[in-house]
Amino acid sequence: MFVALGITLFYIIFVWFIFFKAKLLKFNITWGVVSFWVGAHLLLIFLVALRFFQPFSLDSHVVRSTIQIVPRLTEPTILTEVLVEPNTEVKKGDPLYRFDDTVFALEVEEATAQLVAAEQNAKILEQDVIAASEAIERANAQLAYALTQQARYQNLVPAGGARQDELDRWDEQVAEDQAQVKEAEANLEKAQLALDSQIDGVNTGILQAQAQLDKAQYFLDNTTIYAPEDGMIVSQQARPGLVVGDIRLGAIASFVTKDNPYILATYRQQNLKFVEVGQEVEVALDLYPGEILTGKVEAIWWATRQGQYLPSGRLPGFEFPKLPGRIAVQMSVDIPDGHTFPAGGHAAVAIYTGQGKSFEFLRRINIRLYSFANFIRPLDI
Repeated sequence: MFVALGITLFYIIFVWFIFFKAKLLKFNITWGVVSFWVGAHLLLIFLVALRFFQPFSLDSHVVRSTIQIVPRLTEPTILTEVLVEPNTEVKKGDPLYRFDDTVFALEVEEATAQLVAAEQNAKILEQDVIAASEAIERANAQLAYALTQQARYQNLVPAGGARQDELDRWDEQVAEDQAQVKEAEANLEKAQLALDSQIDGVNTGILQAQAQLDKAQYFLDNTTIYAPEDGMIVSQQARPGLVVGDIRLGAIASFVTKDNPYILATYRQQNLKFVEVGQEVEVALDLYPGEILTGKVEAIWWATRQGQYLPSGRLPGFEFPKLPGRIAVQMSVDIPDGHTFPAGGHAAVAIYTGQGKSFEFLRRINIRLYSFANFIRPLDI
């Protein structure tokens, strides 16, 4: 608007000077029509060139990444301490919230005891293998003795040196001792399998108990929430006594990060015809009237919600939008020392594509007029 007004005003002054001040030409109906026609086309040429070669946006805001603070706890837990003040910058790793850790500390103690028991059970498994091996030796010795006695009576009975029932008893004893040997061998295999139940040389029972301890320790550690990055919590609504845990679905706070803020500006699609990554940008942040910040184009977001359809059982419906979808452009800005770059801060942004250099000064004047106008606009004293 400022550019259009400026061009119009300049042309009116030019016409006034030629026809009325210097009186180089005599003004009449013909010259009036010609002057209007030339002025309209002159204005149109400037506006078209500026729109395509130096696109301008008033729909521009500062964007900072936010991290949702969601407690990772397994059961309802009381918030006992709030360790961060709202709107106060904190460093990465600073504690933010502390929850009651009584239950989680007890779970760690229980898991520690189970780990010790598992380590002892692993040692017992080694002794079980030794005991099973000794049981096989005893069973084999008994079987060897029974076989010797069986052979002896097999020679005595035919010669009348012993009764048949004695031989039958040793036959039964041999069968029983053979069964005991098989049982002892099975017990040894069972004990060996239990001992060999390992992953990378560590007994699975110990690994399972260690995993339970690590899990309990993880949730105990999560009873204190730390700052994930440098930044701040803007709106502090969490208070001691708040209950969180598996019954809570949302975050208790939003953490606004400090690093890598950027400007996100939207443009009409046709205005981005010549815009590319890396091109020069000027930003007039409303917070600092009269100042122009520099930057460059970081990315063009070639997608809008109008181009997205979610899976559903409903057939798509088509309605002509009130306004065509605008495309967002992400821009990095050189922030001077001592300047605040608030999330959501409004700005006007101009992109200089490098083409139409002869019109570029008009856009630079345009954005500076906008910036200085912020000293008095809006007129709501």
